Amino acid sequence: MKDLAEIDCLSSVPVRRFTWRTGQWHRPGLEYLVSTDRHHGFESFEEELLLLAGGFSGSLVEALSQPFCLQFQTIHGSVKHTPNFLLLTEGIPLLIDVRPANRIAPEDEIKFAASAEVALAAGWNYAVVTGWYDHAVTVIDSFSAGRRKMTDPLRVQEQLLRAAADGPQPFGDLVERCSIPAVARAHAMHLLWYRRLGLELTGPLMDASMVRLSPTRRAAVGGW
Repeated sequence: MKDLAEIDCLSSVPVRRFTWRTGQWHRPGLEYLVSTDRHHGFESFEEELLLLAGGFSGSLVEALSQPFCLQFQTIHGSVKHTPNFLLLTEGIPLLIDVRPANRIAPEDEIKFAASAEVALAAGWNYAVVTGWYDHAVTVIDSFSAGRRKMTDPLRVQEQLLRAAADGPQPFGDLVERCSIPAVARAHAMHLLWYRRLGLELTGPLMDASMVRLSPTRRAAVGGW
């Protein structure tokens, strides 16, 4: 198992093909990630959110869907399991299974335990994503709308960053300090996605949510 760490992961292909047909019960698709500048396959809404969250993390280098099929022995015989994702980051790679908590059966727990052992042997981290806070889904989805490159002829982003340098302030107040608040909202989402602005994610994004300049930006402008 430890040999997995020596394999060129970037040369891998998904174990299963991502297909679409009328009447299927699950929701597969392809999600574009700015981090990799390409689309990645997923088989459910929960998996799509995992990809978006990985892109938002800022440390994602590559996302591999269904990276390999694991086969192991139990007291009931041979078992196969395909983890959902291997996320290659600027730090330790992360092997992930995505399964809603109410759909985890005893046999799934055995598969997850085996995946955790494989990750440990390869020097990776491992996690099972069992669900999402409602506000996290909303926030990540909202931020993702501003992840693509944006032109800024009115220099609204500069206005936002300069205003944010005054210290933490409500999101609504920050955008109102710009020349065109409606345009500033879209650019603020872009800056939040790229973590040039920071927001505490313990609740939904509202006008009252406190926004601050990111630590790197504070250092660049002299800080507060």
